[in-house]
Amino acid sequence: MNVAEEDIRRYSLAELKEMVARGDYTPTHPDAPEYELDEEFWQKARLVVPPGKKSVHLRVDQDVLAWFKAQGPRHLTRMNAVLRAYMDAHRK
Repeated sequence: MNVAEEDIRRYSLAELKEMVARGDYTPTHPDAPEYELDEEFWQKARLVVPPGKKSVHLRVDQDVLAWFKAQGPRHLTRMNAVLRAYMDAHRK
């Protein structure tokens, strides 16, 4: 079990509202690193609007799929991000 799976908790909407009202809810983990984004970052930043998605049937190696799934939820989104990065790197 990875660290993310060890810290999964489920709450109802009512429970979350109560936690917020008491001040017990923080959306960011207390020991999460903080980063300052300076002016240089914003000058180089670019807005990326992903194109619409298309559903496809794709056969991948079992170990590749298992590795992405082991990283946690949204494994297909991460796989798409890897494919996009590869495409962008080879397109230029």
